[in-house]
Amino acid sequence: MRIILASQSPRRKKLLQQLGFKFDVIPSSVNEDTDEKDPVLLVESLALQKARDVSTSNSNSLIIGSDTIVVNKNKILGKPENAIEASEMLNELSGEQHFVYTGVAVLETNSQSKIIRSVNFSVATKVFFSNLDQKDIDAYIKTGSPMDKAGSYGIQDDWGATFVEKIEGDFYNVVGLPLNRLYSELKSHFPTVIKRISLQN
Repeated sequence: MRIILASQSPRRKKLLQQLGFKFDVIPSSVNEDTDEKDPVLLVESLALQKARDVSTSNSNSLIIGSDTIVVNKNKILGKPENAIEASEMLNELSGEQHFVYTGVAVLETNSQSKIIRSVNFSVATKVFFSNLDQKDIDAYIKTGSPMDKAGSYGIQDDWGATFVEKIEGDFYNVVGLPLNRLYSELKSHFPTVIKRISLQN
């Protein structure tokens, strides 16, 4: 069975490699613009849309779609459109507690590219930010790293890591893929995939 990551995120790619997956990367063409306000419904829906988009042209495959957002005081923070917006987001998060939601969809297709098995879930992690200095925010933005990340920061970044005081929940969920829950769901719903990985190793 071919395994496909329906995301161009280098962070998700690295996390799947960490699990021992051998897979292809085929980004979806799904438009992420939506009016959905519920964070759980939002990330689960987008993850499913991405996986379904890639599934239509890939038979006998296991497709993994994912989406991550940051929610601060009931406000959804996606990826910043420019440096000014990135600075505004980081200032909003400064000294606050926020949540990172990641939705995941895993689909299995048959020889006709029809979905024969699927699972869709989301995980939330609470993140505590220290009070940020504007000079540190500006220096971080100049690296360009915040521009492709929800909430304008990456917990795994050199600078982004210094902003996080502590977390409650799955660290890898904040990076972009909840490995613990993903592995558990694969064992429950796609045991042949886990068996294949074990044979590869």
